Amino acid sequence: MFGNNGIHLYFCMKIFRNLYKMAILSSSIAKKVAMALSGLFLVIFLLQHMLVNLTAVIDANTFNEFSHFMGTNTIVQFILQPILMLGFIFHFVMGIILEIQNNKARNIKYNTYKGNRNSSWASRNMILTGLVVLAFLGLHLYDFWFPEINYKFIQSNPEDVTRYYPHLLDKFENPVRVGIYVIAFILLMAHLWHGFSSSFQSLGWNNRYSRALRGFTRFYAVAVPLGFIFIAIYLHLNQ
Repeated sequence: MFGNNGIHLYFCMKIFRNLYKMAILSSSIAKKVAMALSGLFLVIFLLQHMLVNLTAVIDANTFNEFSHFMGTNTIVQFILQPILMLGFIFHFVMGIILEIQNNKARNIKYNTYKGNRNSSWASRNMILTGLVVLAFLGLHLYDFWFPEINYKFIQSNPEDVTRYYPHLLDKFENPVRVGIYVIAFILLMAHLWHGFSSSFQSLGWNNRYSRALRGFTRFYAVAVPLGFIFIAIYLHLNQ
């Protein structure tokens, strides 16, 4: 009887162990999917943000009109903007969780890899580039979001549609700040180089269009950060 109970216990423990592993795997897959979806959401925002800022190079009045619309529109201010901030926070936190989970699973950290034999520099340093981008986001909020809050809600100044472009020029007058922006966008380029294409892999996108999609994500990863860099340098040189 004891022998049979021991056999039963062994098989029950084995089944439980396999179910536990399956639960961990499912949880990991769910996290990766959530990470991918939040990343794609932020990718769409980046393109929209770059296109709006590009109008500052083309026409100051157009930039002022776009900025005034986004700064006064109720949906943008009280629905889309909080969702965007939550998206950034969620993406960052989920990235940290997955990084810890992956390191525990293989007991080998990214910085133990040698060159590109196992993975690219961008893929091994997603947390590093993500932290730098997050720090840059803090600077960006300090430069533009907090002054906007101060102008409208603390000082309660009257609306001025023409104030946005001069404020933008003022922030890019300092070459040190421009340099910080350029470095941050180069690291954003590295982050997108790996992250954008891997988002589709996490979502299970694997068909005859995968190669073309990968090419598009590479183009986006370079073009959008370069667009931001161009805007910053152009505004600095055209004071």
